[in-house]
Amino acid sequence: MDRVRRGVDGTMIFTSLSLLAWPVMAAGPAGVLAGGLAVLLLGVGVIVLAGRRPLLQYVPVAAAVLVAAYRVARHGVADRPLTWLVLGVAAIILLRQFLGARTNEGLVRDLTRQRAQLARQAFRDPLTELGNRKLFMDHATDALADADDTTTAVILFDLDGFKQVNDTYGHATGDELLRTAAERLSANVRTNDTVSRLGGDEFVVLLPRLVDERIADTVAARILRDLAQPLVVGDTVLTIPASAGIALTKGSGTAVDDVMREADLALYQAKAEGKGVARRFDPTQFAAAEQRRREEADLCRALDDGEFEVYYQPIVDLDGERTVGVEALVRWNHRERGMLPPAAFLDMAETLGLLPRLGGWVLEEACRQAAVWQAQAPGFELNVNLSASQLGNPALIDEVRAVLERTGLPPALLVLELTESVALVDLIESARVLGALKQLGVRIALDDFGTGFSSLSHLGTLPVDVVKIDKSFVQAMQESNGASVAEAVLQIARTFRLAPVAEGVEDATQASRLRELDCAQAQGYHFARPMPAVDLTALLTRQAALPA
Repeated sequence: MDRVRRGVDGTMIFTSLSLLAWPVMAAGPAGVLAGGLAVLLLGVGVIVLAGRRPLLQYVPVAAAVLVAAYRVARHGVADRPLTWLVLGVAAIILLRQFLGARTNEGLVRDLTRQRAQLARQAFRDPLTELGNRKLFMDHATDALADADDTTTAVILFDLDGFKQVNDTYGHATGDELLRTAAERLSANVRTNDTVSRLGGDEFVVLLPRLVDERIADTVAARILRDLAQPLVVGDTVLTIPASAGIALTKGSGTAVDDVMREADLALYQAKAEGKGVARRFDPTQFAAAEQRRREEADLCRALDDGEFEVYYQPIVDLDGERTVGVEALVRWNHRERGMLPPAAFLDMAETLGLLPRLGGWVLEEACRQAAVWQAQAPGFELNVNLSASQLGNPALIDEVRAVLERTGLPPALLVLELTESVALVDLIESARVLGALKQLGVRIALDDFGTGFSSLSHLGTLPVDVVKIDKSFVQAMQESNGASVAEAVLQIARTFRLAPVAEGVEDATQASRLRELDCAQAQGYHFARPMPAVDLTALLTRQAALPA
């Protein structure tokens, strides 16, 4: 637009300069050449100078009018038509420039207003009228740079249960909730503090230049108390419970991202402790969280890199203590920490959603190895554990069927174990899935039997073939009433016609007592620890060489 305006003004200037050069051009051919050169030189000069001094663009017109007046005064009426022509053209030029100036002024005002609006939108949240993330980051950067020896606090707020409000009452109610939260946040801070909405239902408060860090705790508590006050939206009475995380830093030199990360960790802790509270950042907690993140990254990498191995713990027939089967147990061969037991990573794998993948790999690897062992020990059984996430996987039945087909392991030799607590997540659904697995020909074992609630009713609901007696009952047999508890559990198994397996047998005395109670099978460190497949193959080879 500026280029167009300069072009139009330049045309007007050259036109008015031509009028100014008319007396010279009227003198003949020499005058035309001189007049044209004058127009060119003066026009360029006026255009250049008019950029700095806009009033100069009117000088040529004014000069042309003065020349016309001079000629009228000197020559009388002789040149009156030409003089009127000069005056008419001058009037048109002046009117055009006046109207153009007014138009340009309007355009400049509109442009300035649009730029101001865009600048405001760039730093403001349109729903709550609070500052947005960009505004907060700018203010926080300035505050940390100018902190001197004072304390700067960042408080993160997250509304508890906001998604349920949106889902139940609609987004209009949710928006009103956010606007009210913004008002209550702003009402509890100083004029030089910054309140911003980071997005969703997350807000942040910046408290610069605090002389006492306890002020941050007071402000956070006051805001949480005000947020929890009832809010009426239409016919609905709502509250705005929230949690807060506080991060403090003294002096300058700390990066905004570091303070924000600390506040976020503190907020996570507040949520973990039941919500509705404010918590300060704890460096010890931060170190633990960093360690946890590293371990999670290692676990994901290990699954991709094939760092897991399957170990096998023998299950023996107590009548002769010959190995008749194994329980497959996963181990993590960590590149720095060595061989890790399941307790070191299974809970983490469950949290990360990796257990279906890891459990599927264990199942296939163990079935493939068990199919090989059939040549050495026909009828050799394999027990594999099922996690809660595996049991809830809709594709579990198809996956088990496919593994059996690929490995060639007879289904009757596969025993799938699950704990009572896993089955109780959804007893009816568990019974359905386990029933479908039994239709494939596999058997089902209930692990840690006797430690859960209502075990007898569960045995009547779940299609179970084997019960594994918990090691706590086995190890308690040396006490005066310990044997009676183990005997009662064995009697329950016989009543339901289930095959019992005693777990955690650690010495010959326990093994002997189990024989007296007619327990057929057992496993534990007394017989063998979990071992790699190659060691179990050697064990089966030695066992096959012994006389029957």
